[in-house]
Amino acid sequence: MQLIFQVYSFVFDRLRGVKQDMIIQRVSGLNCVAILERTVRFLIYASYRLCGEPVRLYDPRINDTHLQESLSWLLDCYSTETGPHPNQEEFQALGLLYNLGSTRATQHIMELSERLRRSPAITLALSINRAFLERNPVRMLRLARRLNFIQGCALHRHLVTCRRDLLLIYSHGYCSRNCRFPLDGLAQLLSLDTPLAARLCQTYGMEVNQGNQLVFSKAAFTEPEKGKLHCKMYHNIVAEKQRELSIGNIIHGCI
Repeated sequence: MQLIFQVYSFVFDRLRGVKQDMIIQRVSGLNCVAILERTVRFLIYASYRLCGEPVRLYDPRINDTHLQESLSWLLDCYSTETGPHPNQEEFQALGLLYNLGSTRATQHIMELSERLRRSPAITLALSINRAFLERNPVRMLRLARRLNFIQGCALHRHLVTCRRDLLLIYSHGYCSRNCRFPLDGLAQLLSLDTPLAARLCQTYGMEVNQGNQLVFSKAAFTEPEKGKLHCKMYHNIVAEKQRELSIGNIIHGCI
């Protein structure tokens, strides 16, 4: 694991230096786009792979700052420079998935040409964004299963909120003394294995009886203590998409 942090630190430092040189030299054109695309993929992957690690080894806020700056620069290149830009659909969608619920990100997508907005990647990202804004976690998680690996990495930081909303809604909707909800069914809705779903429910104060059934209660629902809910434990909806992909494949877009 220590090697991963060393690799991340080395690559991150080099990319930061390259970006500074590009700014000083006012680099533009297809070479600039190619560098920024690989930078964005690397930082999105890092945000997923190193999620929850100690801040002394990986600071998510610093990673996010550089990711947002690189993504903004890249999207600006797409809009101001002549192409071709064959990966534009991918990164427009990644920008929305990473910034889910953002008014600015949504408005940017809506200002794209109709041809781009109708592309499969952006159409799916818009549908997920709409489900997120409507607080429809069941639909959002169902749509998330259709994402590829790097898209899942971009979305992953919103999964905790999504699953929390689902449990809160069900705690109100199925709050009855005689009502029991099958844990297997809830696990499928949460896109989790049954043991992980049970653990997540217990983290939010819900009771799982011996028959693997949930007893929902508005009064019992509680927010977990800080540090008790580890996002990394619930990454399976993304992890299962990686399969045999190498980091090189991911960064160069060979998915």
